[in-house]
Amino acid sequence: MSAVTLRASTTREHGSRNSRRLRTSGSIPGVVYGHGQSPLAISVDAKAFRTAVSGEQGLNSLIDLDADGKKYLVMAREIQRHPVRGTVSHIDFQIIDPNELVVAEVPLHLIGDAVEVRHADWEVDQQMFSIEIRTRPDQIPTHLDVDISELKVGSSIRVQDVVLPKGVEPAVDASLTVVTTRAGRVAAKTASGVEPAAE
Repeated sequence: MSAVTLRASTTREHGSRNSRRLRTSGSIPGVVYGHGQSPLAISVDAKAFRTAVSGEQGLNSLIDLDADGKKYLVMAREIQRHPVRGTVSHIDFQIIDPNELVVAEVPLHLIGDAVEVRHADWEVDQQMFSIEIRTRPDQIPTHLDVDISELKVGSSIRVQDVVLPKGVEPAVDASLTVVTTRAGRVAAKTASGVEPAAE
């Protein structure tokens, strides 16, 4: 996974008034930290940041941050958003060592058809839509597939059952449920002895 370049300014002043002024001008205040670096106040262009994280990796993208000529390999680790507009109001950039493991959150995609579940008028209930994994920065997958083809009525798929690429391990409890099954409307009423009402 190659890194994208993002320019940053180190001349921003502190304070909520100055931060509002930055946002009005199309910039986002932020901070760079990690690996012994004292927290460095920066600002980045909002459009350029959206472009930097618009690829398949999203917020897990590796970013070559050029802070007025000084380069940092970073990831956007904490994004603060406006509570109403949803626009990004502050970004924490963590300095990354490409040879060290990092924790990242990746989406879970269900694949396959749970035929037995569907034929029994049961439903597939996805309980986890993303998962935290631990791996090297250049090995972060864009997503993880969860195959539900062999799912049976009353059974479930847990974190420990998810097939992970080489070099990737879960950073959460392996016993957590990713997918389970539940009785559909007709099956639930039949099991309770109540006939489903006519439509």
